[in-house]
Amino acid sequence: MSRLLPQPRLSATIFVTWLALVSSLAPIDLVGAAVLAIALPLVAGRMIDARAPVVRPGAAVRLALVVLWDIVIANAVVARLVLGPLARLRPAFVVVPLDTQHPQAVALLANIVTMTPGTVTAEIDDARTSMLVHVLHTEDPARVVADIKSRYERPLKEIFGC
Repeated sequence: MSRLLPQPRLSATIFVTWLALVSSLAPIDLVGAAVLAIALPLVAGRMIDARAPVVRPGAAVRLALVVLWDIVIANAVVARLVLGPLARLRPAFVVVPLDTQHPQAVALLANIVTMTPGTVTAEIDDARTSMLVHVLHTEDPARVVADIKSRYERPLKEIFGC
């Protein structure tokens, strides 16, 4: 059984999430959810097993709270921006130099930036030394870089001990 379901909790989560997304308990949807719940952990097994140990779990909790707060605030800011005159928007691409090349830290940083409304990670260079971020509106690109580094990258470095 462990070969078929190497990550049973992940498989259960995928199964339930898929059914919630399709909002159906039809036989075809149950079969589809089961196929995904079995196949995805098998296909992604190497990536799942490549998790880095969390060195500072308290820092991870603090970062999660910061990210949740930033998402709430950014939603309000983006709503105000898009409901106002669009001519006022000052979109920009900013390059964020990275202080860590730790694969999980960089991947999480890119995901955090993308999850925060008004910003999206456009590219991470091959050496993981910089990240290109598109910002919906900024008057000060240097401030965007400083915020990403202090609010997200520094805690990620602490979490993973890198």
